[in-house]
Amino acid sequence: MVDYTLENGFADLSWRPLATALGVASTTLVHRFGTKEQMLQAILGRLRERILKATEETIGERSGLADSARAVWTCTSDPRREAEFRLFFAVYGQALQAPEPFSDFLEHVVTDWMNALRDAQGPDTDPDTATRHATLVIATIRGLLLDLLATGDRDRVQDAAEAFLTTLEHRTAPTAET
Repeated sequence: MVDYTLENGFADLSWRPLATALGVASTTLVHRFGTKEQMLQAILGRLRERILKATEETIGERSGLADSARAVWTCTSDPRREAEFRLFFAVYGQALQAPEPFSDFLEHVVTDWMNALRDAQGPDTDPDTATRHATLVIATIRGLLLDLLATGDRDRVQDAAEAFLTTLEHRTAPTAET
């Protein structure tokens, strides 16, 4: 279902074409999900799991915010992930306009990455500082992704991403004691 939605979008998602693509009767989908909104919630839940799994695998055992942010950027800006993030941002925009049907999505849209990026900073980092830095990374990476998806100007956006990631490396690099 996620792959179908990635290919066809969610705005015009309907029972019959999806059922045909899955090789089942549309009544099977209606019986399984009840409403179109519940079906969409299931699809978004699976998309979220897919993105979260890729993020967690990408960050893995990396040490520090700079390495984790670089890994997340590399993963999310990969052209093979473009359809996922087009759908992600389409849903994000829709959720901001009509929050009720997207409450689960909105509840997790920041916290999934936030938790992973705070954890990447290590247990000795002040929680408020870790949250502030993770917030900046999330906002910057998502902004860069939006720009990349909107313009397709990979060279320019990659250059900006590299400049941002370099500032993280310099800010989080250990200082020599004198």
